[in-house]
Amino acid sequence: MGQFTDRVVIVTGGASGIGLATAKRFGSEGARLVIADLHQEKGEAVAKDIRAAGAPEVLAVGCNVAEEAQVEAAVAQTIAKFGGVDVVVNNAGLMVFKPIEELSTDDWLGVLRVDLLGAFYFTKQAFLHMKPGGAIVNVSSIHAVETEPLVAPYAAAKAALVSLTRSASLEGKPKGIRVNCILPGAVDTPDALGQPERQVRSGKDRTARRR
Repeated sequence: MGQFTDRVVIVTGGASGIGLATAKRFGSEGARLVIADLHQEKGEAVAKDIRAAGAPEVLAVGCNVAEEAQVEAAVAQTIAKFGGVDVVVNNAGLMVFKPIEELSTDDWLGVLRVDLLGAFYFTKQAFLHMKPGGAIVNVSSIHAVETEPLVAPYAAAKAALVSLTRSASLEGKPKGIRVNCILPGAVDTPDALGQPERQVRSGKDRTARRR
């Protein structure tokens, strides 16, 4: 019996990286999982692996978190399958690597829709359907407080996600729903390593505070 036995957990962007590691841990603790990922086939493949590792039930749902209707559908599928939702981990994220003078409106909106509005959509659905005792965890980034060049939209979106967490925490309290945020640093994931300009390095690659 794990500490999340019989709890229903949605992990967005759960088919790879931090999301996959998070889903595996919840599964090992007995949670019934929903992998909400843009790539449903990839989600279904990792769902099989998580089940094989001992998770009781895992459902893969195709979901573009930037589209509110798809978020609503993912939550509806979760409730239809498991009868409710107890935990939401807003992990799905998008980065664009460009200097500010080369950024377009579409670049900004693309990042904001995934990194900020996606979390808002799932928080909204959680507030509508989650029972007291539920929890939301937003995965922000160290870029929210100490960033580097070429990631302005991502840093801004992650800073806004911290602010959204504060607001949602206040509004969630009378509902009995906890809302928290974590700010990871560089993590060795396929998405991070796939960027030619921003490889995960030793930790020395940072902006000095005096700058």
